[in-house]
Amino acid sequence: MKREIFLTSDGSTSIHLPDWDEQYHSKHGAIQEAKHVFIKAGLHKYLENNVHQLSILEIGFGTGLNAFITYLETKNKTISISYVGAEAYPISEDELKSLNYVSELNATAYEDDFKLMHSIPWEKNHKISDSFSLLKRKQFFEDIEDNACFDLIYFDAFGAKNQPELWTESIFKKMYTALNQGGVLTTYSAKGSVRRAMQAVGFTVERLEGPPGKREMLRAIKE
Repeated sequence: MKREIFLTSDGSTSIHLPDWDEQYHSKHGAIQEAKHVFIKAGLHKYLENNVHQLSILEIGFGTGLNAFITYLETKNKTISISYVGAEAYPISEDELKSLNYVSELNATAYEDDFKLMHSIPWEKNHKISDSFSLLKRKQFFEDIEDNACFDLIYFDAFGAKNQPELWTESIFKKMYTALNQGGVLTTYSAKGSVRRAMQAVGFTVERLEGPPGKREMLRAIKE
């Protein structure tokens, strides 16, 4: 499927799929969306509680933006991160070179770490730093079978318009099973059908203020 690099409204790049009229991130700002949906609504809940170990699953590793921001946010914290990124269709080396996240995040000191996140082999756990490990799994989300492994899930799949099968009860049951008790799932979606699917498998779901350009988003908790 054809993919094109484009500039979002906050100055950060993303990838557009013209055949689907779909983007990897919000056109209103890739970095703004990532920070609001996954960092503020997800990661910060744990940082505020001074958690020392955290296991994260990302559904849609994509450009690596969420993983990189998580890395930066926790770089100088007393927390150890185990990060798993699931992705069926990895981006290419040329696409990676066109992404401007390092400069837009003022993170030139960690440019090599961002490149390392993309260059490490798939299916093997790697140390990006002493406190951040990354395992990239090339897999379809339907094939995820983790059981009580994660504290936090970044659910960043393509939208239900093009991939409705990724926003069903069967998928959210897998997410619920993958989380530890008390675990949290955050997503940019606010669709009523998504909320109901989450609730049907046992999640407690709350609507939160959405990122720029979006009125609401969802956060689900395995209580």
